Amino acid sequence: MKIIYFSKDYSPHDHRFLAALAETDHEVFYLKLENEAQQIEDRPVPSKIQQVLWAGGQNRFRWRDVPRLTLDLKRVIKEIKPDLIHTGPIQTCAFLAALSGFHPILTMSWGFDLMQDAERNGWMKQITRHVLRNSDFFTSDAQVTRDKAVAYGMNPDRTVVFPWGVDLNHFSMRKAAGRRQTTVRRQLSTVLFCNRSWESRYGVDVLAKAFVKVAQQYPHVSLLLLNSGSQAQLLRSIFMNGGVLDRVQFGGQVPQKDLPRWYHMADLYISPSHVDGSSVSLLEALACGLPALVSDIPANKEWIRDGVNGWLFRDDDPNDLAGKILTVMAQRERLTEIGRAARKSAEERADWKKNFAILLHAYEMTVGLK
Repeated sequence: MKIIYFSKDYSPHDHRFLAALAETDHEVFYLKLENEAQQIEDRPVPSKIQQVLWAGGQNRFRWRDVPRLTLDLKRVIKEIKPDLIHTGPIQTCAFLAALSGFHPILTMSWGFDLMQDAERNGWMKQITRHVLRNSDFFTSDAQVTRDKAVAYGMNPDRTVVFPWGVDLNHFSMRKAAGRRQTTVRRQLSTVLFCNRSWESRYGVDVLAKAFVKVAQQYPHVSLLLLNSGSQAQLLRSIFMNGGVLDRVQFGGQVPQKDLPRWYHMADLYISPSHVDGSSVSLLEALACGLPALVSDIPANKEWIRDGVNGWLFRDDDPNDLAGKILTVMAQRERLTEIGRAARKSAEERADWKKNFAILLHAYEMTVGLK
């Protein structure tokens, strides 16, 4: 099968899909909408994948360029003659694919496109509706986004949900030796960990406010923060004004191969996101056996059973988050039990190698609709 994989940029998630596709017999062409100078993924595009350098590639997507981009995409399609276009997010790449008139299209939601972008205004709702009504098949990583797609006009019989999952060998529980080495530290302190991007949709500012409250009551708590983003100045101001900046470690951008070590350094993973599908970072934490405390948005509730394999707090409520952190810290004896349940959840539902096969089957079903 000849496939065009059309995505907005080159992220760790894109690498995950392209690397898996490179192991198949399919002929895959990678089309990237934006050519940002600074990519968040440092691994090269897999050698077997044919990256297309096209006229449409630009530094940032602009609505005024849509007519030209559509024509450029039509030229690429005419040259490659694909059997299928796999594309997303919905309001950018999938929109251009729908405008091209090509079929069949498999539209893949990235979570935020349906849970946030589609709701911005009437124009975005109209685009979302147009794309989904002109998509031949749809896939997403959470039931909540699938239901949104159907509400926007996607044929429910042409949808499939599968969590993108993680490499369960790479993201594994800490070995017993590692646990023994950290026993003394664990008795003296609690380490909180978050690696969500510092953008408003991910709510790291909510965590910052909650951490100030917790740190003022509990002297032996610290916070590990990875990533970066537009809220950097806001976050540092919250920590500085709260007098806890010296108890926050900023790790910056961490390569995928080093991420497990950071999960293993922590006692509790926190995701304060306001918008998500099946969060890959949450699945990584579960796979590492790290207990998770996450916002009670629908996608998180598909994974976390409060008090069983993690905990939930009220979205966008720093007071509730602070209270839940203190509750968890008071139940330290349960962390091992919760961590084992978390790992079991990942093994049952978040195995990337197993879940990727669902996408390949969706390809076959999509092409079969021609």
